Amino acid sequence: MSLLPRFKEISTFVFDVDGVLTDGTLWIYDDGQMVRRMNIKDGYALQLAIKKGYRVLVISGGTSEAVKQRLFKLGIQDVYLKVENKTEVLEQYCQQNKIPRTEVLYMGDDIPDYAVMKQAGLCCAPADAAVEIKHIAHYISRIRGGQGCVREIIEKVMKLRGDWDIDTTVSSK
Repeated sequence: MSLLPRFKEISTFVFDVDGVLTDGTLWIYDDGQMVRRMNIKDGYALQLAIKKGYRVLVISGGTSEAVKQRLFKLGIQDVYLKVENKTEVLEQYCQQNKIPRTEVLYMGDDIPDYAVMKQAGLCCAPADAAVEIKHIAHYISRIRGGQGCVREIIEKVMKLRGDWDIDTTVSSK
């Protein structure tokens, strides 16, 4: 059975941070500061999706203020950090916004994403996701976390829906 019809139904993207929007690397400096790396191509796709009217949420167990500011800069207003129960957050969001699960795409990479991924209409994983996550994913990206897997997924949905085009007013900064 083709997954393309499921991709075409998506109106809402939900992403984990570490291992999806980042490559999972964490640099820790002597002063205790922790730094992550994000892909600028993912940033472009996230901005374009928002501009075209898609909902974008980020749900993470992490607490980085720098990550939150980066996501806000990209236009993502629905950023949930320090989340212990990702399923509960997604359920509440869908109920409040009357979003059917068939319209929700969740991309996660590790065990904390397992339960919430099973609630999404379409669950996706980066190429380097944990084996358990790959087993439940409907689609596994050919790209690793933090290296453009988010863009791949967004672009696939938007192209199928006729929303992907050249837009010179969107920046990835």
